[in-house]
Amino acid sequence: MKINEAIKRRIFQLCDQKNITVNKLAIISGVSPTTVRNIVGSRNSSPTIATIKKICDGLDLDIIEFFSDDVFRSLEQEIE
Repeated sequence: MKINEAIKRRIFQLCDQKNITVNKLAIISGVSPTTVRNIVGSRNSSPTIATIKKICDGLDLDIIEFFSDDVFRSLEQEIE
């Protein structure tokens, strides 16, 4: 799995856990809805750590907690 897919899955997982929509996540995170939709729609293949940190802040979650999920344990090496 590639990192952008893992991030997308993790965001959906967290939205499900918090019982919120992606648009609600954007509002509480201070990230534009377009940016969040691009991340979860795989149109943004490399979201910045700053954007992920804002999303974590909106979810009241440490960035370490975000990345400590099993979905990040089997990432493919990406050489570009």
